[in-house]
Amino acid sequence: MTSPSLRIGVCALVAVAAGPNLSLQDKTERASAADWPSYRGTPSLDGVASGRLADHYDLAWSFETGDAITSSPVIAAGVVYIGSNDGALYAIDLASGKKLWSYETKDMIEAPPLVHGGRVYIGSCDGVLYAFDTKGALKWRFETGDKIMGAANWVRMPDGSTRIVVGSYDNSLYCVDAGTGKKIWAYETDNYVNGTPAILGDEIVFGGCDTVLHVVSVKTGKALQKIELGPDSHVAGSVGLADRKVYLGHYGNEFVCVDLSTGKHEWRYPSPQHAFFSSPAITKDRVVFGGRDKKLHCVERRTGKPIWTFKTKRKVDGSPVICGDKVVFGSGDGRVYIVSLETGKQVWEYEVGRAIYSSPAVSGGMIVIGSNDKFLYAFKPVTAKPDKK
Repeated sequence: MTSPSLRIGVCALVAVAAGPNLSLQDKTERASAADWPSYRGTPSLDGVASGRLADHYDLAWSFETGDAITSSPVIAAGVVYIGSNDGALYAIDLASGKKLWSYETKDMIEAPPLVHGGRVYIGSCDGVLYAFDTKGALKWRFETGDKIMGAANWVRMPDGSTRIVVGSYDNSLYCVDAGTGKKIWAYETDNYVNGTPAILGDEIVFGGCDTVLHVVSVKTGKALQKIELGPDSHVAGSVGLADRKVYLGHYGNEFVCVDLSTGKHEWRYPSPQHAFFSSPAITKDRVVFGGRDKKLHCVERRTGKPIWTFKTKRKVDGSPVICGDKVVFGSGDGRVYIVSLETGKQVWEYEVGRAIYSSPAVSGGMIVIGSNDKFLYAFKPVTAKPDKK
């Protein structure tokens, strides 16, 4: 998740992206193709949705909250869950756009929700991680020392238990029991932990304002590896991991590939005077990400060489989703775009009029995304090309 309030002191956790090394958790999540239950779609946060996107979409419904929406929606069992800067978590029927229930926290919610195992988990800027059942009943709350800006994530342990991990602005990453909310361990860093922790096997990989790439044991909460990213390389958006290589943008005006095995940069993709806040979406041969240079970028995964760019009118802080042969994303220019993954040519757009920093959720061909105009928008595919007037 990337929000407009991010600044140089705000950095995001690493997101593990799709690739040939999909974890068992990701394979399990992929089996439920109709759902988008977590930020970026799976526990590895790969940004790749099942199915295909249509060439044309109509507005299915819009739902108004009390303030801007910088949180990103998730979808599970026909229900959309979204946080709002009005401080509330909302559950909305995907088919009709009608509110099913809501819960008010004590501060704004910029973090995306997580739905897993019949529960909904979400962090608030009040510093609390909340767990609900899918009917809206509060099951437990876990207090951290500062605000939570990123989504929680989950991991299934060898004994069958489930753990929830989440970062906080108190400079710590927390692991709690999914059933009770009891703390299992906390891992301290030297600066804010913002964004969504990614999980691959028994490792959690994340970066932050300390300009360090951390690899932490899910079991013990101990550091397995620390990689220095360099001066000014504050990670402001989630990164992607495939084949032991990390793909990330940072505040030092570069998008880079770092080899976890050597701890060295494999390639660099510079953008003079513009940082990268967007999280990447990754396929077997491409990486797609937004930039503060007002462009969506597509590069070769192996070399970092540019394939295409798509220019918008404002910064692209939200994260793209790849679905089949297309990419969908929102821009600060107030538009939702669909472009061709192959060529970067525009396929469709819809203007909402206010900046979009939310990342889309894609489920069963539908697209759901939030906007700074306080509305959550849902778009449905149409088979016939609309007549030009």
